[in-house]
Order: sequence, then structure tokens, then C-alpha cells
Amino acid sequence: MGNAQSIAGHDCLLAAVGHNPSMVTFQTDAFFTFRIPLYNLNTPVIPAAITYPSTTEQVASIVSCAVDNGYKVQARSGGHSYANYGASLESTQGSHNLANLSFLTGLGGIDGAVVVDLKHFQQFSVDPDTLVATIGAGTLLGDLQTRLDHAGGRAVAHGTCPQVGTGGHFTIGGLGPLSREWGMALDHIVEAEVVLANSTIIRASETHNQDVFFAIKGAAAGFAIVTEFKLHTHEAPREAVQYSFVWNVGNTSEKAELFKDWQRLISSKDLSRKFASELIVSVAGVVISGTYFGTKEEWDAFKIEKHFPLSNSANIVTLTDWMGMLGSGAESLMESVVGGIPVPFYAKSMSFTPENLIPDSGVDAMFKYIDTTNKDTTVWFIIFNVEGGATNDIPINATAYAHREAIMWMQSYAVNLLGPISTTTKKFLNGLNAVAASYHPGADFGAYPGYVDPQLIDPQSSYWGPNLPRLQTIKADIDPHNVFHNPQSVQALS
Repeated sequence: MGNAQSIAGHDCLLAAVGHNPSMVTFQTDAFFTFRIPLYNLNTPVIPAAITYPSTTEQVASIVSCAVDNGYKVQARSGGHSYANYGASLESTQGSHNLANLSFLTGLGGIDGAVVVDLKHFQQFSVDPDTLVATIGAGTLLGDLQTRLDHAGGRAVAHGTCPQVGTGGHFTIGGLGPLSREWGMALDHIVEAEVVLANSTIIRASETHNQDVFFAIKGAAAGFAIVTEFKLHTHEAPREAVQYSFVWNVGNTSEKAELFKDWQRLISSKDLSRKFASELIVSVAGVVISGTYFGTKEEWDAFKIEKHFPLSNSANIVTLTDWMGMLGSGAESLMESVVGGIPVPFYAKSMSFTPENLIPDSGVDAMFKYIDTTNKDTTVWFIIFNVEGGATNDIPINATAYAHREAIMWMQSYAVNLLGPISTTTKKFLNGLNAVAASYHPGADFGAYPGYVDPQLIDPQSSYWGPNLPRLQTIKADIDPHNVFHNPQSVQALS
């Protein structure tokens, strides 16, 4: 855009935040690049400005200013977008879930966007009668968990990464250890305060602005900015068992057999909803870990040893402290690899339903591929999460989130601590998905929208599946000029 327009945009954005220079920083400011909170260094992005509003009215003014000056807009909550997009994450169970390591908000994914950083939106309360929690969209998962616990021992389902922001996590999906019992994070939303592209402020729920409510529960980054949530809460569990088994095996067939045993367990139709589990494959071997949200007696009766041979390095701990129950082996692995420091990485995801689980021959082929393919990096890992349960109870067309039939997710990651991710490394992860998919020709596996994958051929269909047509119609109605945009957000039909 021209210089005159840039100056006009500068003055307008500054006015939107009350002429407080600490609440907006511009691309032309000294040291601006050092203030850009990139999460994935493999996809550098330079926004036009980063704003830090403290009220919903300021958010609306920022959106109005951006529209008047031709900017695209994206919100930022926790900053864990895999491609530095916006209002998206998950981190999952491992939501890190990165649902959660999904995720999850970023910088628009393109140069020259206006970022609305929601870090000041920290409001919190719990209605003593309805036990509905009101939270600001800048709240991080770790803070949410603590605040709910202090408010009478309440809880909601969400991912395990404490630094993930609710603004993205709760509007993408929000898978986590308790999703099999309580559903995803977004299933807890009963109402939201929303800023639309025309800068109006509305409330969305099942009875008001239903189309907006549908869209923000799974695809908000392309539709609006959520500034506040009202959440249904549960009584926090009072006892749980955490378990971890490690196999330092190098034999391809042994690893494949472990996976077959685990997949048979997690795909059982009568699997207890109290059982959360993940299987992690890395250069070090195989880890199976998770949480059983029940008593030690119930865990003993579950008899996990009937399902696969236990390793010598078994670790089983009974917990009575809710704040310690959401730990994740996958999240610990990610933290140990990158230490919370932004690095170049590439990630992919893939969902599996009861109809397209990996057959035994496919498992053999997958582990042979893993063990023999050039990865061009020593830092890689693959996480398989069990899902299903309560997440399957809700119809596919009830929310924008479309993967209601999934009972297992595969997340694969490759990290390069020294520089950009190579073509060879990306080819390894893409090939892994191809091997798994090849045993069900024509099946629609889908991808988790919080695990942003810039290389997807048709990302909108992969992320939102059969819900995409309705989302495109809603987009045309409430954001026809595509104000809220990232490279893979929902686009209106032309």
C-alpha cells in the first residue's frame, strides 16, 4: 500500500487504542522485527502492526481501521500457530495437543496484516448458581486451569500445553485427555462475545446469531474475533492414575506389534471413556502413556497388561491433585526438544475413524517406512492419540469442527535446530501420511485445523470437510471482503 495510506493507517490504529503508544507497534518502528512473536521460524511473517487492545470496543475500532486502510486482520491469543497464522492451535491431548502442541494463534500467515493480540483479555468469573465460567480470550490454558480450580474445583476439557491461548484453542477444537469424557474444549462454549468484520459487537449462542456461533466453534479465524467465552464447567476429577511405558526397541517388527496391540485396545467399542492414551514413536523407541480418570481400583480392574506386554520401565502413579493430572508425555517430549524456544519445524496430522484404521499390513509398512526413510534430521517424533467417546456423540453438522467420527489422530513432527526444514524432511512426513492412507483408497482422512500444514493441497476441505459449504455461505454473509484471513482460512464462494 502507498505511503499516504500507511500514515493514515498509523494514525487510525493509534487512535483505536486511545493514543497509547504501548498498545500498538508498527512495522516502521525501531526493533519491530524483535517484537514479532514467531512460533515456527520455518515460516517468517512480518505484520504491518501488532495491537494490544484492552477492551472489546478497542478491538472493534482496530477492525474498523484495518478495513478502512485495506489490511487483513487476525487475532493472537497464545501464539502457537504452526504456520504463524492467527486465532488457530492446538495443541490436543498432547492439543499439545502442540491440541492444543494446537493450537495456536499467530500473525496472519502473510506479510502486512494487522494482528490483534488479546493478552489483556484476562477477565474471569464463575456464576455461583449456573457454574458457567466467563473468561477472556487471552487466557492461557495453564491460567484457566488454575483459576477454575480456585473457583470451587471446576474444570473443562482442553489440551495440556499451559502456554496455549484459549482464543485459538477453543475456536478450533481443543482436544485433550478428558475429551473422551467431556468432549472438546469448544463443546463447552455456551456463549461468546464476538467482533465482526463490520466492527459490530455481538453475542453468539445457540439462540442468538446461530450461524456465527456455528462458525466460531471450529473455524473462527476466518470469521471474527472472539473476545470472551462463557463455558460450561465440570467438577474436577478427584483421583486419576497416570501411566507410562517405554520400550527402547530398535527392531522394526517389535515396534509394529506394539502399535497393533495398542490400536486394537483404543479401537475397542467398549473402551472406557475414562481412559486417555497416546503412543509416541521417536528415534529413542516407543512410549505409551496417558491418564485413567478413575480410582486405582478401577485402573487395576482395567488390566492394561492384557492388551500389550508391559515394559520394564513402567511408571504408574496415583494422583489426587487435579492440577497434576493433565501432564502429557508428548508435551514433555516437545518441551525437552525445543525448550519453549521458537525453532523451525514442520508438522502434519491425520484422523482415523473405525472404518479406516491402519490394517496390520499397513502397520508393518508404516514402521518399515519410518525405520528406512531418510529424514534429514535426528529430531522427529510421531504421536498417536486416542479420541472418540464424547467427541463422537455430537453430530458432524452441529459445529464447524467436522472430525466427529475420529477415534485416533496421528501427529508427526520434525524439528531442525540449525536452520530451515529441508525438502527431504517434509517429504518424509508427507510420505508417512501417504503410506497410512494407501490402505484405504478414496477414504477422507482429514486434518486437524489446529495443526496447520501449509503444504496441504486442499486445506479447507481437509480441515472442515462436509461443513465447508455452510461455512462458505456464512463467510459470504458476515465477511464478504475477507477481512479475517490467513492462507488457509475459509473463503466465501465467488
